[in-house]
Amino acid sequence: MAKAVRMYETGGPEVLSFEDIDVAEPGPGEVRLRQVAVGLNYADTYFRNGTYPMPLPAGMGVEAAGLVMAVGPGVTNVAVGDRVTYTGFLNTLGAYATERVIAANALIKLPETIAFETAAAMTMRGLTSAYLLRRIYDFKAGDTILLHAAAGGVGLIVSQWAKQLGLKVIGTVSSPAKAELALAHGCDHVINYSREDVASDVRDLTDGVGVDVVFDSVGKNTFMASLDSLKRRGLMVCVGTASGTIPPFDPQLLAMKGSLYLTRPALADYIADPAEKAALAAELFEQVGSGRIKIEINQHYALQDAVQAHRDLEARKTTGSSIFVI
Repeated sequence: MAKAVRMYETGGPEVLSFEDIDVAEPGPGEVRLRQVAVGLNYADTYFRNGTYPMPLPAGMGVEAAGLVMAVGPGVTNVAVGDRVTYTGFLNTLGAYATERVIAANALIKLPETIAFETAAAMTMRGLTSAYLLRRIYDFKAGDTILLHAAAGGVGLIVSQWAKQLGLKVIGTVSSPAKAELALAHGCDHVINYSREDVASDVRDLTDGVGVDVVFDSVGKNTFMASLDSLKRRGLMVCVGTASGTIPPFDPQLLAMKGSLYLTRPALADYIADPAEKAALAAELFEQVGSGRIKIEINQHYALQDAVQAHRDLEARKTTGSSIFVI
């Protein structure tokens, strides 16, 4: 029988339960998938704890890879037997499952060069990295970025891709082990934010100028340091809130700190257009398939261990990408 992780209330990892489920036949515009690997993302914890509201009860997870087992009426973009991957938001919720029904338009065909496990580890992180580096800002060789959580799943992809673009990467991490990992994946300099003053170190590394762009996935704890690390008219990209949401602030602060720009993007808005999603996915698959970007899968879990996986993720015990293997 098919299995899935479900939740009936918001809260800590303990609200997740591993259950038997019935999987219906696909309706119009839907497909039934047999999943091979499922992605574990920090965004999953936002659904679980209520930061991202959703109707309950609900499934968990928004990213996985697998095989198309059946297609409903009107489906033309995929066929039975196709290898596929997906990521999204509410439209893909329920990925922590051995089998599921999902809208066909959420699926991305997976080239043979990309393994299921790799796809589950990188579809959300890779597409996020793709839009950050290819859509958010008009980067040119020699530009400098500050990359928080540089040893995380997105961080390791961004740092490798940034080097392909000729960028200088200053990463932040929380431990010496993570510093080594970040340096091995393209960071030019690494700052341990648990011991060092990030903004001061960034100024020292940039001759007092600051960086062109900050990618900040930490949120509340790093927000001010991120602003103070930017050059005049630099761009602050708030791409996550792992330490909590950023408190309200007067926009005049941006003017006082150098006429700064700030954006809070969401992946869903960069893959809503099918053509743009296909273009970003193609560029990502080419980078990974060619070996120029390596996907680090450093944690493997069984689906029934979702509670422990969430505990590890929130305790910052993980590096790179984490997946559930079915």
